[in-house]
Amino acid sequence: MSAWLLPDHIADVLPSEARHIEELRRLLLDTARGYGYELVIPPLVEHLESLLTGTGEALGLQTFKLVDQLSGRSLGLRADTTPQVARIDAHLLGRKGITRLAYCGPVMHVRPERPHGTREPLQLGAELYGHAGREADLEIISLALDCLQAARIESPSVDLADARIVRSLLSGVTAEVALLEEVHAALANKDASELGRLTREFPASVRNGLLALVQLYGDEKVLLEAERSLESTPLVQEALTDLKWLAARLEGVKTTFDLADLRGYSYYSGARFAVYAQGVGEALVRGGRYDGVGAVFGHKLDRDRPAVGFSMDLKCLVRAASPLPLKTAIRAPWSDAPGLRSAVSALRGQGETVVCALPGDESEIDEFRCDRELLQVGGQWVVRTADQAAVAPRA
Repeated sequence: MSAWLLPDHIADVLPSEARHIEELRRLLLDTARGYGYELVIPPLVEHLESLLTGTGEALGLQTFKLVDQLSGRSLGLRADTTPQVARIDAHLLGRKGITRLAYCGPVMHVRPERPHGTREPLQLGAELYGHAGREADLEIISLALDCLQAARIESPSVDLADARIVRSLLSGVTAEVALLEEVHAALANKDASELGRLTREFPASVRNGLLALVQLYGDEKVLLEAERSLESTPLVQEALTDLKWLAARLEGVKTTFDLADLRGYSYYSGARFAVYAQGVGEALVRGGRYDGVGAVFGHKLDRDRPAVGFSMDLKCLVRAASPLPLKTAIRAPWSDAPGLRSAVSALRGQGETVVCALPGDESEIDEFRCDRELLQVGGQWVVRTADQAAVAPRA
């Protein structure tokens, strides 16, 4: 095997894509900062019990595990940053009021989440702690949409769901965890036949409600049908009311509903959402409410905090986003001429990109648009546009 071959579903990011990803990262983090979100940078590796506390089996199956050569303890490479940020809020910050945190960094997956996907997503997200009301859900969805707007994603659509609906339907069912996981998988796949087989011993009201969920996807009429076909419990009514409230405030955005959507990790506790774009099969953003995750970290304060957030993979987003314009640059000669180095340094200090053509080698520059040239005119180094440079006298 060639030494330069990388593992399956792991790839280098080359200059053009890397530039676009980095510019998107800056744009999106600045967008989050505009909402008041503070940047945190959790470590890539943690003790396994901390990394997976409260997250469920799905995340554990996606986590690379290794042994710490210093302590002998089991470590994990993070597969999702959300639990780490919850730990920071619960154990390190310990604030009593609202906390808004944003992050961006690589995560590692044992297997790609989608065909031809990467096992090393670059995950960017935002989390809001300390507010249990649906106003926080709306803020998070609005921030996600503004991030996509900054990335030049056209006509995004929001698909809404709520984890409380399935939880309410299954609340009176006594069944093994493995069976409930199969039920969740059948719901997510909208496999009515398999769902019927799995729930044949369930109470009729529960079984009928679960089978109804398989058909409850589409526009706002879905919520009306849900009110008719699902058992009217306080939790179900609360979930449907919140979904109506959120949809009514997402003005100018196409909104759909999928009440059987259980994709993602098991820690979601309330409203959930996914954001799609035209021509892109997979969701660009996923998020929702996951109250109480911080409580499992055992801080001396009461850290059973309400929480809501979202995440996205910038490597996936960059393929859907319109290319950003190349950064303009200045081409400069290389010589020992008096004043040249000072002129180049001054331009760079002003935020300009100055590319020096090394002796005997005219650089081929793909990632910068050299629309100007640094020339010596009348004993002074001056910047001229390409048209001006064509007629300017050269020293």
